[in-house]
Amino acid sequence: MIYLTRRERFSAAHRLFQPGLSDIENLEFYGSCANPNWHGHNYVLWVTVKGEINRENGYLVDLKKVSKILKDRVVDKLDHKNINLEVDFMKDMIVSTENLAVGIWNQIEPGLRKLGIELHSVKLQETENNIVEYFGK
Repeated sequence: MIYLTRRERFSAAHRLFQPGLSDIENLEFYGSCANPNWHGHNYVLWVTVKGEINRENGYLVDLKKVSKILKDRVVDKLDHKNINLEVDFMKDMIVSTENLAVGIWNQIEPGLRKLGIELHSVKLQETENNIVEYFGK
């Protein structure tokens, strides 16, 4: 079994808030991340896949195909967007880094499976101090 990781980057804005709470209650719960005027991050995404090396070509998967899935299903949808308002796969969700990592997994897993590889993890860095890693259910 071999593991292969692809890194992507995107910048996006979001706001942490619960719609049932007032702005003051959200600020008390989420702090400055609940700013009604949004805030943004320069995210770094690592997607790790796993499988067996193909003896004919010497690698697990054509990384151009993996990159296209990540670009089409994640980066193009998130980069320079307001995640709360513009990203279809995050609709009606609290836009935490945890939920975003799960959402990214759900966006890319079917396409990677079609390439004959298994998604191992989605690792998402929101700040230099905050990183989430998701391994599926």
